Amino acid sequence: MLKVENLTKTFRKINAVENVSFEVDQGEIIGLLGENGAGKTTTLRMIATMLKPTSGNAFIDEDNIIDNPNKIREKIGILFGGDVALYDRLTGRENMTYFAKLNGMSDEEAANAVDQISRDLEMVDYIDRPVGKYSRGMKQKVSLARSIIHHPDVMLFDEPTTGLDVMSSKLIHDFILKCKKENKAIVFSSHNMYETEKLCDRIIIIHKGKIVASGTIDQLKKDYQKDNLEELFIECIGGESNE
Repeated sequence: MLKVENLTKTFRKINAVENVSFEVDQGEIIGLLGENGAGKTTTLRMIATMLKPTSGNAFIDEDNIIDNPNKIREKIGILFGGDVALYDRLTGRENMTYFAKLNGMSDEEAANAVDQISRDLEMVDYIDRPVGKYSRGMKQKVSLARSIIHHPDVMLFDEPTTGLDVMSSKLIHDFILKCKKENKAIVFSSHNMYETEKLCDRIIIIHKGKIVASGTIDQLKKDYQKDNLEELFIECIGGESNE
């Protein structure tokens, strides 16, 4: 289980994230819903130990991001949309194998994991070509595969379908749902209402770094007397924009 307690990040006296707290159980998808600049990515980067919080903490089982960052990284898989960060001269297989070994997998474990995920993500036909010749969608699939190659317990997805076509997006959606069936705790960040409603068990609406609403979509619609998620979202952020 992932437990986030009062995470705060301040940049030049401005709170990008302020006292964000939530829990995610195994086999649950929590959606972080907010506009660009609302604090979603900053929150995920703190959980992933990529940013040190100004205050607060996050826990996976007995480990936390302040005292045990290396242990946390072993338990987390990360995919930030639009940020593929792959080695173009290596093949897709070589990229995935490199990151598998980086996460402590043996040669045999890495090879088996790469074969399995290549089939799951329909990459078999091009997995042995240099990544520099891949389309954006192909690269995003390899980036996704790299993020979960070490079988993490917690998955962080930050707008993973950014720039993908409809079929590639559906494949990512299906894969996230597969992770849910495998009992992983999942945080899915988005400003896409359709994706959020399709994938998430509960949502957390973030505005200007603060949580302004949380719960199931159906319950929040009932509480705010709104017919759809877009109207609910606008109501929760007061019709304001971060831009």
